[in-house]
Amino acid sequence: MAADAELREGRAADLARAFELASRLVHSRSHAHGLYPAQWSALRYFTTATGEHRTSVSLARYQGLAFGPVARTVRTLIERGFLRKAGSAGRGRAEVVELTESGEQILLQDPLAPLVFVIAGLDPQAQAGLAGALAPIVRALAGNDPSD
Repeated sequence: MAADAELREGRAADLARAFELASRLVHSRSHAHGLYPAQWSALRYFTTATGEHRTSVSLARYQGLAFGPVARTVRTLIERGFLRKAGSAGRGRAEVVELTESGEQILLQDPLAPLVFVIAGLDPQAQAGLAGALAPIVRALAGNDPSD
């Protein structure tokens, strides 16, 4: 039984290293077209966010990051013409932003596209397995795992 546990732990360590390598490669590729990884991530977020969730505050919550750096990222993307202010999210406090045509155009060159392509090519069972495996990993890394 101990040998079985060691084998599982060894496999887990190998998978963790492969996950780390994949993460580093994605991060490295995301220094592209004059944008930083955080800027790409913000653009992707605003592509799918709806209504009152298209704010710097909502982006910071989604990413689990402090508001200040996220607000600077959004401000930079507005200055570069990839996002624009689109009014208030209510109560006059949070500023809603939306993608501009330039933002949509730069996303056509998204460095994450090859990863999306590979995942799309997986069979549905493999995609479901990947989704099921990533959910607890993301929760644990974000500090939201009750087993911490």
